[in-house]
Amino acid sequence: MSTMRTSSLRRGPDHFEPDASDDPQAQRRLRGFLEQIDYTAYASNREVIGTALRHVDAAKMQKLAVACAAARARWAAAALKASDEPHPLSPDEAHHLTHLRTVFEELAEAYDGLRRMVERGYLGYRPEG
Repeated sequence: MSTMRTSSLRRGPDHFEPDASDDPQAQRRLRGFLEQIDYTAYASNREVIGTALRHVDAAKMQKLAVACAAARARWAAAALKASDEPHPLSPDEAHHLTHLRTVFEELAEAYDGLRRMVERGYLGYRPEG
């Protein structure tokens, strides 16, 4: 059985480090170009995400956090129930557990993603619900 899992691993910044043998003027031009690329990505994310989602507030984030916690609890409860009787999991039981885990992971990824969108300024927020 294969599973697909979204990545929750965040890579650190991968900043430009010029080759010591490059011409300093060429390095400055390249740095300027790379900053332009970064700004274009920022502006695009801010416009597209801001238009699509407008803003989030504490109440919306709390609802998503509760949905995530409930999904985690359903997954864990199903795993515990499956282990009540010592038997190999049937394909249907394994599929059900996989589905519950996937739901939890997707909600957790969405929560983390929305948090990053606010942190990076792509998405507005209203601290008061």
